Amino acid sequence: MTRPPHWLVRVVERAGIAPGVSVEVPADTAIRDAWPVVSRAFGISEDELARRVADYYRLQAADFRLADPNAALALPEAMSRKYHVFPMLQEDRQLVVATCDPTDVEMERAVGFSSGRTAVFQVASPSAIQEALDGRFSPSRQVESLLGSLDDGEVGADAVSLVEEMGPEEVSESDADATPVIRLTNLIISDGIAQGASDIHIEPGRNGGAVRYRVDGVLRKHMDLPMSALNRVISRIKILSKLDIADRLRPQDGKARVRIRSLHYDLRVSTLPAAGSEKCVIRVLDSSAGLTLDDLDLPKVELDRLRGLLTHRDGIVVITGPTGSGKTTTLYGALREMADGQINIMTVEDPIEYDLPAITQTQVETRQGVTFGSALRAILRQDPDVILVGEIRDRETAEVAAQAAMTGHLVLATVHANDAVAAVARLADMGLPFGTIAQTLRGALAQRLMRRVCSACAESVRGQLTPEEQRLTERHGMEPVVRAVGCQECGFTGYRGRLPVVEVMAAGPRFQAAVEQRKGHATLSRVAEQGGMRTMHEVALEHVSAGKTTLVEAERVLGQALEEEPEEKSEGPPRALVVDDDADARLLSRSLLERDGFEVDEAVDGLEALDVLKRDPSYSLVILDLEMPGMEGREVLTHIRGSVTTAALPVLIHTGTGTDEDEAALLDAGADDYVTKATDSTRLMARVRAVLRRAV
Repeated sequence: MTRPPHWLVRVVERAGIAPGVSVEVPADTAIRDAWPVVSRAFGISEDELARRVADYYRLQAADFRLADPNAALALPEAMSRKYHVFPMLQEDRQLVVATCDPTDVEMERAVGFSSGRTAVFQVASPSAIQEALDGRFSPSRQVESLLGSLDDGEVGADAVSLVEEMGPEEVSESDADATPVIRLTNLIISDGIAQGASDIHIEPGRNGGAVRYRVDGVLRKHMDLPMSALNRVISRIKILSKLDIADRLRPQDGKARVRIRSLHYDLRVSTLPAAGSEKCVIRVLDSSAGLTLDDLDLPKVELDRLRGLLTHRDGIVVITGPTGSGKTTTLYGALREMADGQINIMTVEDPIEYDLPAITQTQVETRQGVTFGSALRAILRQDPDVILVGEIRDRETAEVAAQAAMTGHLVLATVHANDAVAAVARLADMGLPFGTIAQTLRGALAQRLMRRVCSACAESVRGQLTPEEQRLTERHGMEPVVRAVGCQECGFTGYRGRLPVVEVMAAGPRFQAAVEQRKGHATLSRVAEQGGMRTMHEVALEHVSAGKTTLVEAERVLGQALEEEPEEKSEGPPRALVVDDDADARLLSRSLLERDGFEVDEAVDGLEALDVLKRDPSYSLVILDLEMPGMEGREVLTHIRGSVTTAALPVLIHTGTGTDEDEAALLDAGADDYVTKATDSTRLMARVRAVLRRAV
């Protein structure tokens, strides 16, 4: 007797495909084995065969692109694999599943019982169902599929290897099975380094994750990742950096040294719980780079001023700027220049970003009690000449650094401040007395990094300016020389590489005197510029005029710091505001000041005075009484010193009452001088002129 054919053969024969072709597939052949045999024998694809089966049984062919991701949760993975089905869509009473055997009654009953819904079939080939199952439940295969869609070149499982000093890496069987995950991780790291990324961000999202690179200070998207692949890539990175892969509920920090194409790189890894998963950021440090100050492309004026600061043999030199502005690179360049073998240079850092030859470097380890302050105290017993403090961030570190500076050591440090002059206020905020700051601070450098226009695609600005260029030209009084375009070499950003924008403040005698007198930021800035400091605004415009970057980029980096500088005040008489509730006292002060060439305005009480200053803060002097209705003079002084627009405004206290204690308290609160109304007019005007001289 002839054995009956497999139902799949009957479906194809009745569809009239390849008449005359005879295929013997027994009826009891497993459907997953029969499907490829029938497909090859009749010369049709498995997807075409699925459509024929769907038509025969009056069903739909499955389109996995339309599958609801949440539907897969309606069945256990084990059952989906056992019956080789994939849930496509779930409704209140129905569960649509893709199957390659719509005749399987047992499967239909099991799906209905497990899901609590009526099973509705769509038809797909066994290989298509297997691919969907692996994509949903097997991240390793999903990663392998992702790799197939990427151009990974020659990046293999050994393209990124740990340097021997980190110790051998233990690889379990599960890790060995995850070779695609290793390749994908290596691809992400090596691509980031090839593109010049300073940081690699691996970020989870609601429906998937993303990999972004920070190139030239700007984040750019590199690829999307399914969450299952993202979680395994982060676990791989945690293995490299010796972190606990089982702990996803706490932030972790680690490091690794890797070798890529015979070059060594240090990776600083940080993980943070986010969106039900983890975010991972990798800081990439080229440990083979040995940049000196000459390699940093600093403007010559600022380079010479910085080198002048480094010639001091005591005191503090600070570098300010936001995270990622190149502070550490500049400091390391300075240390390499100073390390001539004749002086003892020691550092305390968190973390140690680069290994420096002939320099002793100490890593902060808070858990072991090694803080900036404690390490700095220990370093002072090691006969140092130059000390680098990675960051002055608290009062203890600031006080020990000042002590070191006053005992014959040069201290280099970073602080977080907006510009060079603001370093004074930052040190004061951490508890250093102004007298100590004036005595120890030798200078400060503020730094930002601007993107350099791509040499391959930048074009000269000719003809009509764009609206943005026109707006910036009107603001800054200069036209841009080049325009960023974008090409493949620069990732279509128009920029490639970065250049520093710096201002170098040298603390000369006049600056030190102004600090000791607690002058405000505006006065200190004016004194620093009179001492030769060029602002970051001036340096940025110099780069623009040299064709190295654009006005658009300069404004992006400096923001409000690049606002048009105020025009020089036209020559004219100084202006004074007399604040006194006594009309006779106001009249006397007005007559004396006007006789000396002043323009004078009056306010009858403290509230009116603050209102006047809010509208027009450009006075040369305020003469302030103490006892007034509404708001007394002490409170007015506090408001004046607390406002950015009036912090540097000279204030002379002129009162009919008061004691020596009042005088001392008011001078400590920021008054520039103090005289009583019993003082004769000659001495009063002498005090006025002295206050104005000190304010210059």
